[in-house]
Amino acid sequence: MPKPNPRHPNYPIPGGDVLRAKGWRQEALLRLLENVLSVGEDPDNLIVYAALGKAARNWAAHRAIVKALTDMDEDQTLVIQSGKPVGLLKTHAKAPLVIMANCNIVGQWAKAEVFYELQRKGLICWGGLTAGAWQYIGSQGVIQGTYEIFMRIAEKRFDGSLAGRFILTAGLGGMGGAQPLAGRMAGAAILCVDIDPARAAARKAVGYLEHVASDLDTALAMIDEAVKAKRATSIGLVGNAAEIYPEIARRGIVPDIVTDQTSAHDLVYGYVPKGMNLDQVKGLRDDGQGQLMAASRASIVEHVSAMLEFQERGSEVFDNGNLIRTQAREGGVANAFDIPIFTEAYLRPLFARAIGPFRWMALSGEESDIARIDDLVMDMFPDNKIVTNWIRLARENVPFEGLPARIAWLGHGERTELALAVNKLVASGEIKGPIAFSRDHLDAGAMAHPNIMTERMKDGSDAIADWPLLDAMLLCSSMADLVVVHSGGGGYAGYMTSCGVTLVADGTEAATERLSHALTNDTSLGVIRYADAGYDESFDEIEEKQIGYVRIGNT
Repeated sequence: MPKPNPRHPNYPIPGGDVLRAKGWRQEALLRLLENVLSVGEDPDNLIVYAALGKAARNWAAHRAIVKALTDMDEDQTLVIQSGKPVGLLKTHAKAPLVIMANCNIVGQWAKAEVFYELQRKGLICWGGLTAGAWQYIGSQGVIQGTYEIFMRIAEKRFDGSLAGRFILTAGLGGMGGAQPLAGRMAGAAILCVDIDPARAAARKAVGYLEHVASDLDTALAMIDEAVKAKRATSIGLVGNAAEIYPEIARRGIVPDIVTDQTSAHDLVYGYVPKGMNLDQVKGLRDDGQGQLMAASRASIVEHVSAMLEFQERGSEVFDNGNLIRTQAREGGVANAFDIPIFTEAYLRPLFARAIGPFRWMALSGEESDIARIDDLVMDMFPDNKIVTNWIRLARENVPFEGLPARIAWLGHGERTELALAVNKLVASGEIKGPIAFSRDHLDAGAMAHPNIMTERMKDGSDAIADWPLLDAMLLCSSMADLVVVHSGGGGYAGYMTSCGVTLVADGTEAATERLSHALTNDTSLGVIRYADAGYDESFDEIEEKQIGYVRIGNT
């Protein structure tokens, strides 16, 4: 039976052993759709995160998706175009149940203003990365990635420890909300600024944020006390980062680490300019978009200028993937890209081996299923320090939101091995229900984004979007349950293309075949993508794992 949802009472958390659909594959995707709304930021408007990332285009489309998933047979495929179902077609039992293309606009037209106009006409919606693909699991979905970034910085700058270190960041939305817990788990004292008091309260309520300070003086005093005691803590502060960051710099305070995860990618529906409150911004979103975009960009100029000032004074400053540097440069900050992107600065050696954010969700709704898989991961990968360390930390510190779920950075071969082992546990009844496997779209072969994932690739292939398209076709050929191609919407329009996948371990032999082919081929392509760009780590992985890379000439 569904469970009550304290945060969104009208959107219960799915679970139980009663099927509404004709099989567990269909039921799994239905529950994942329900789950992203149960943990979303604004489910009444179908918004899951990132200001505009939606689960479906509108409520009529949502109802049609639910009906199709409930009624469809296993030899049919539901076709979804930008959050709206457009076809339920006869295919075969090994074909994907759902294929999606969300927010893909022809190149010369892929601009924010075109997207907003299409959205107003009801012709398109942005699926974010995992929102429209029904793969979002709350802030936990990015928390290990954020933690690993902080730990790579600890290794690079601070002798392996962030105890007694001060992290300054902003943004407590669906993605940024992971930052306070990740920073505390990394041992730091982290200050997180957000303009919306409801977001700060929500993160505190679910245990991601320890304290909310009444004002900047109080917040800085709390941080200073924690730094001196080398005590890990997370402090929230309601305010505008474009005002708070410059003020901290004016006081001569130099944080050890500075980043930002506000919705700077979207100057209309995301970022809030200084001097405006939330109601004023909402009033300009329909008829004052030009004014709002100009004001947001002007604030981002001050915001990023303060970040650059911190960098000059010795802070480790990085872009966390929200296009804030791009907006600042367009606003006149010529050196905005002196701030590095997190992928290139800290994580690229992992991505070159197709190690990335893999996730699994307990469709039964039972936390014990995740606990059993935690044990399995620890038993199967005892020498993988990143994963074993993370599972220990997550068990102690990461609360579940919605369906019980876990994320862990696993690579080629490891994902397949784990999924097949889990499928056997489902078959034996040791796990109470099927498990859905997915991954972040920010994965080795799954994303082209020249200002985030693929910035400054070794061979200059930053903007080539063939790889996520190939990944989607390969996953369809490999019998995945859901396959999606997303491009950017709002301020991300024209900046990225990505591929997502979901697979259901329902304990059957058919699931064994799907999991084996799809997960192995997905990470194989990821390694090949980086090998093709010339990364030594990828060539090592190809040789060690015998991946079928086709070499031409000296490449």
